[in-house]
Amino acid sequence: MQILQSIVQWVLNLGSNVFVPLIMFIIGMIAGLRFKKSFVAALTLGVAFSGMTLVVNYMQSIITPAGKAMSKAMHVSLTATDLGWTGVAAITWTSKVAFLFFPLLLIVNFIMLALNWTKTLNVDMWNVWNKIFTYVLVYYMTGSMLAGFVVATIQIVFELKSGDMWQRHIQDLTGMPGVTVPHFITLFAVILNPLNKLLDYIPIFNKPFDAKHIQEKLGIWGRNDVMGFIIGVLLGFGAGYGLSKSLTLGVEAAAAMTLFPMISKLFMEALNPIATAMGNFMKRHFKNREVYIGVDWPILAGRSEFWVTLIILVPVELIFAMILPGNRILPFAGIINLSFGVAALLLTGANLLRMLVLGIITTPIFLYGGTYFAPMITRLAKTTHAVHVPAGTEISWSTFEGPDFRLFFGQAFAGKWWAIICAILWILGFMWLYRTVNRAPLPSKRYVQDKTSDTSANHEKAAVSTPTLIDDYKKLNLDDLDGQDFGSVSHQTFNKASAAKSVLDTDSQDYKKMNLNDLDGHDFNSKHR
Repeated sequence: MQILQSIVQWVLNLGSNVFVPLIMFIIGMIAGLRFKKSFVAALTLGVAFSGMTLVVNYMQSIITPAGKAMSKAMHVSLTATDLGWTGVAAITWTSKVAFLFFPLLLIVNFIMLALNWTKTLNVDMWNVWNKIFTYVLVYYMTGSMLAGFVVATIQIVFELKSGDMWQRHIQDLTGMPGVTVPHFITLFAVILNPLNKLLDYIPIFNKPFDAKHIQEKLGIWGRNDVMGFIIGVLLGFGAGYGLSKSLTLGVEAAAAMTLFPMISKLFMEALNPIATAMGNFMKRHFKNREVYIGVDWPILAGRSEFWVTLIILVPVELIFAMILPGNRILPFAGIINLSFGVAALLLTGANLLRMLVLGIITTPIFLYGGTYFAPMITRLAKTTHAVHVPAGTEISWSTFEGPDFRLFFGQAFAGKWWAIICAILWILGFMWLYRTVNRAPLPSKRYVQDKTSDTSANHEKAAVSTPTLIDDYKKLNLDDLDGQDFGSVSHQTFNKASAAKSVLDTDSQDYKKMNLNDLDGHDFNSKHR
């Protein structure tokens, strides 16, 4: 047991930026990728994760002070300190049972792969802390270690199935084949899905509203850097900054918005060769079975819709924190709501308008979740001695990941009848979501008016129309008739070659007499195009 714990601690000390690329290097070599390509791909992936971490932290470092200043301007003062996900993760890793969840994750994943219950191979071992955190919370709610492990196992299963569910949408959004995101935060889509379905009945929400279409409509004002600048300046003014400081915040936000898509290209460069090699490996050895490589959510961070939504929601979170009765937590370290953004991006297909509306509606869920679990997180911190908590205060997480899942399943195992019902409804909701996502058009095609049928009809009509519809027969291109079958009309008995020639040589007034049977059987492919 001590040996296993030492191995886990060594892995933790490596950090996700080293450990995940190391796993990907091993996968690449197993899949038959040459050492050089595997090494370069793994190194590029490490660079991409490191770069994205730097930019995400940079974005948080410039937005968080503005949010704090805005809260002071609103005279918001609450008792629970927001540690954000990094603080909660750091506390979670100090749990005495943390080392047991690495083998648990691997065993569940391999069993499901072997039984063909999933196509996702999750290499994102760093986020095993999420499962550990679930265990701790369920243990505090039930007093049972077994219940904690069972709920954590259920979470792993749903994460792997979500990886299967999201893969084609992630490929469409990122351009990365064979890669998915089996992350816990994507499961909040279970709550978002019914709300998103309601938006289907409002016409404005069925129009394209992603970054590409926004830029087409707004021109320069739809650029990533320009949108970042405008939002940053407005946020600065809202925080009470002067003109100079607001402009600085605008430029800093513009810099982050510019860097995100640039770094995301590194993910594509790193993951494409490994995913391709793994795909070929599975075809050779496992009867054409597909396997998706599951990685962390930052591969989606290159989408500007994601960050625009989350920055706009900052003042929304602060207003809700001020007005919601019973809320005790002030958004601070977790003020950029990653727990909402990833699920919303995937579910809506990067529709910015839908994401904003869903974010406004569901923000209270996260604040109340952070409030509800604050005593448990505070207890964990005091038990592990990871963080000093002053007397009379609490610590929590304002944008709490999966408050719905953890509350429903934890209290269900505690024997609460209402929670049992909610847990059953949650499972049914996931099944509905799974069916919806698998049937939904790809994001790039979802909000585009389908003109395929009209186009096909017009093409077919043009193909079979006679030259009488053409103003000048000399403009007729015989290539347009290549492959057409005119055999349904009775054939003439004269020579086809001479007849075709006579059609082309006829007087302009006689072209109406042309019979398409005269062209039947001729191949016009040899004609210079």
